Amino acid sequence: MTTQDFDALDPARLRRLFDLRSNVYATRGGSFEDDPYPAFHRLRETGPVHEGIVGPLVGYHGDAFFQGLPFPDLPHFSAFDYATCDAVFRDTETFLSRPPDSGGINASILYMDGAEHRRYRALVQPSFVPKQARWWIEHWIQRAVHALIDRFEPNGRADLNVEFFSAIPLLTITGSFGISVEDALDIRAAVTSDGVGLGEFLRIVDPIVAARRAEPRDDLISVLVAAEVADEDGAVHRLTDDEILGFAFLLLAAGSGTTWKQMGITMVGLLGKPEWLDALRADADVLRPVVEESLRWTPTDPMFSRFVACDTELAGVAMPAGAVMHVCLAAANRDPVRWEQPDEFDPSRPLQPHLGFGGGAHICLGMHVARAEISTAIAALVTRLPNLRLDPDAPPPRIIGMYERGPTAVPVRFG
Repeated sequence: MTTQDFDALDPARLRRLFDLRSNVYATRGGSFEDDPYPAFHRLRETGPVHEGIVGPLVGYHGDAFFQGLPFPDLPHFSAFDYATCDAVFRDTETFLSRPPDSGGINASILYMDGAEHRRYRALVQPSFVPKQARWWIEHWIQRAVHALIDRFEPNGRADLNVEFFSAIPLLTITGSFGISVEDALDIRAAVTSDGVGLGEFLRIVDPIVAARRAEPRDDLISVLVAAEVADEDGAVHRLTDDEILGFAFLLLAAGSGTTWKQMGITMVGLLGKPEWLDALRADADVLRPVVEESLRWTPTDPMFSRFVACDTELAGVAMPAGAVMHVCLAAANRDPVRWEQPDEFDPSRPLQPHLGFGGGAHICLGMHVARAEISTAIAALVTRLPNLRLDPDAPPPRIIGMYERGPTAVPVRFG
């Protein structure tokens, strides 16, 4: 992978695919530009659990289509404090990932529960454990990070969102599937097209699956091709092509669509407090608390949903079987019971668990890869770009979005 390989990354297309205000993010509340945190605080202060959906409760009434939404005929509840949100994630008997009466037709591990979820997650889990972070860094992350910086370093200025952050997770996950830089943007378009781009996805990925069955390599497709799963009756089988393609679609969609926003959030926090940029230059060990504070302060995914398996009560609120339970991670991560001055970006605060990657059995599979991507990218920017600062001639970055949040842009100057 060389700097020339990245000529295939059209900046205009990157902007269309990774702008929260574009059609790609319309059903995730990308048009929401208000700060939801004051409303999160008011809701938390008046009770841990409220009837309703996070978006409308804070004033967003636009489109929303993902796990837990829209389901207009089901009752909805939302939790806003850390203890309750954590309890929902941990109680996998009462709060399920699969919608009620779904018949189990959705094969994605996002919608699996219990033993089925554990069996299928275990197939790829070894590739995403902390000790494998170096594998990801050396094979894909590091090369992408430095090749991208090579492209804009001579200019003395950049919008890091489009020219840097958006491409790193995309090239990391597509690279791990043996997908070329030329095809990477087509893959991103395919996995964000609500099924319209499935043919393009199959055109790119199907031949790679066939090639890895014939000749495995040191990549993620080869891991899936070699994986064996035990059914409930104990019978063991290799994954079918359809199962591999389902895994690939999920991993490519998630891996290319989340971490770039968290990178931008991290850099917005640092640029707002330049003393932390100086601290990073002086001591690489500062990087870990910076990343963890970013994940706590403003997680890019503010909400996840679960489905209530039986009539239950949570924080004094009764909810029937079949209801949808929305877990507001963003509000939980600024619970003042757990963090002093929670609205402040302050990497000096003591490290403790947060819900930036969710929690429980479904905690983000790729969280260690995401940490590696963010850390490698931020470290390279600080090391290679002297006097890194906000561009005074550009509008300041704003963090927007309802169900996915990230900066409008990250305009910087350096040198």
